[in-house]
Amino acid sequence: MTITQVRRDWSGHARGVLLDAVYCGGLAVVSAAGLGLVLAGRPAAAARLSGRWQRLRGEPAQPVRALPVAGNALMGLVLGVLAIIPLGIEALFVARGVLYGVVDGGPYDTSWGGPTRGGAWLAHFLVGVPFALAGLAALSGLALLHRRWTAHLAGERGGAWVVPVALLACGAAAMLFLAWLHQI
Repeated sequence: MTITQVRRDWSGHARGVLLDAVYCGGLAVVSAAGLGLVLAGRPAAAARLSGRWQRLRGEPAQPVRALPVAGNALMGLVLGVLAIIPLGIEALFVARGVLYGVVDGGPYDTSWGGPTRGGAWLAHFLVGVPFALAGLAALSGLALLHRRWTAHLAGERGGAWVVPVALLACGAAAMLFLAWLHQI
């Protein structure tokens, strides 16, 4: 494998991770719209909306039958809500890591990496990098789970892990929602 092939593979992978982040960023909204269409008696329109959203990653849309469209939209809504956490991590990384020196005007005497602005900025950036990478990995995992769930509903074989992991994600979302309710 040449350096050019490695570079091309890396840029394709980075593009895929960024597309997964965009996919997860809009998943809750698109799924809520699809669920609304199903409840309004328009499952074919919901299936078209789901297919358009799947093509965001450049993959062919899975043929979604009218009956499981509501299940697909509901799972997309759950995964979209779960995606808020890693999306928030990414936003915090930008605000408190990349833009730290702009967001915090100082003094930096008690800041990590202080007492200088450059040292504090670098320390906050370096601490945020692993969290940002973990957030991107979580977004890619959620996007993969939703794509595999859609394929499973369309009747594709394989992926015995999809249903248990999807149920686990639903349980995690329910626990997160209950914890949030107890906090307010």
